[in-house]
Amino acid sequence: MKISIVYNVFMRDFRKQRKRIILTLVAIMWGTMSIMLLLAFGEGLKQQLTKGSRGMGEGIVVVWGGQTSIPHAGFGKGRRINLHEEDIAYLRKSVPQMIHIAGEYIRWGVSIRYGNNILSERINGIYPEYREMRVMYPQFGGRMINQNDMDQKRRVAFIGDKLKDRLFGAEDPVGKMFYIQDLPFTVVGVLKHKIQTNSYQGMDEDVIVIPATTFVTIFGDPYLDNLVYQLHPEDDSKAVEKSVYAAMGAKYKFHPDDEQALGLWDTVEGEKMEHQFLLGIQIFLGIIGALTLLIAAVGVANIMYVSVKERTREIGIKMAIGARRIYIIAQFLMEALGITFLGGFFGILITYIITEIFKRIEIQSEIFNFMGKPTVSLDIGLIVALILGFMGFISGIFPAMRAASVNPVEALRYE
Repeated sequence: MKISIVYNVFMRDFRKQRKRIILTLVAIMWGTMSIMLLLAFGEGLKQQLTKGSRGMGEGIVVVWGGQTSIPHAGFGKGRRINLHEEDIAYLRKSVPQMIHIAGEYIRWGVSIRYGNNILSERINGIYPEYREMRVMYPQFGGRMINQNDMDQKRRVAFIGDKLKDRLFGAEDPVGKMFYIQDLPFTVVGVLKHKIQTNSYQGMDEDVIVIPATTFVTIFGDPYLDNLVYQLHPEDDSKAVEKSVYAAMGAKYKFHPDDEQALGLWDTVEGEKMEHQFLLGIQIFLGIIGALTLLIAAVGVANIMYVSVKERTREIGIKMAIGARRIYIIAQFLMEALGITFLGGFFGILITYIITEIFKRIEIQSEIFNFMGKPTVSLDIGLIVALILGFMGFISGIFPAMRAASVNPVEALRYE
């Protein structure tokens, strides 16, 4: 079948049913815009929440000391399990699946001073591995805590970007000296701004981090507040978690099945649950948009039924001179698909333009910062194209089958 023939027949029907076809095209365009915008907002929300959850670190697990709940190896339950610095090297050796592992000391309400500006803030003693694990990258011109700082117990600090504004205002703090409990510290870097929605102790934008060795020298904390380790994306976090309980249980003499002995926050499992939740939202939004598009598909089917009725005599002549049923079905089906995809094309084009304009407009709003900006991805384009194809097929196949079932003799007598 020649495309030119289908095109000529379509244009002839368009001139006869101009108003009806235009309204149907607009309905399809509107339905396509609805489903694409809903999916685009869902994709924007998904990307923003994923970015926010990974702002704390990707594939990390946080470990706290706990209290035993199962009697084991001659010890009763209720025994406190504290974390020590040597646990870092011990777990690194015992659980080789860990990419990185480090400890952390935390102290709240510490007095800091710069000039006449005095604040009470949170101080963390950390290890250099935190740069990668916790996505704590410095702004241009600064750096993160390194191994030399640890070895030499230097009084250097890396500060959060929001804390920098509170303490130093518009000044560039890198290289400047400030005081932590009347002890002089030099700022070596400022946190590069990041989106962070998860936290186990407070947002990174509000923290001052110093070398763990310096922290212990000043504050004298005997125990780590927590451990953090990072896994490869393909690793089974639950299996690694069992290995951690087994290794620490062997060292501190608690039962490996005693989940109260250690507290673990597995962000890997949390990311999987969040992904499933967001996928459910996208499917829900897609269904709502598809129902809107279904209304437009009814309009296409209506046009095709009218076209079949008006061209009954023409169909009879074609069948009388030997046209097969498949030819008749294909002709009407292609017309229905043509109308559907034409309206869909303009709907996709307009939606893309709207989302691109939206991306380029700076909107200072907590809601938009949380939801993100609508994003049209390749997956969304493919999904919408498949839905359009399905709707076009459904709206065209039944009128096409009706046309193909026309009796040629009766059709020739049709006026």
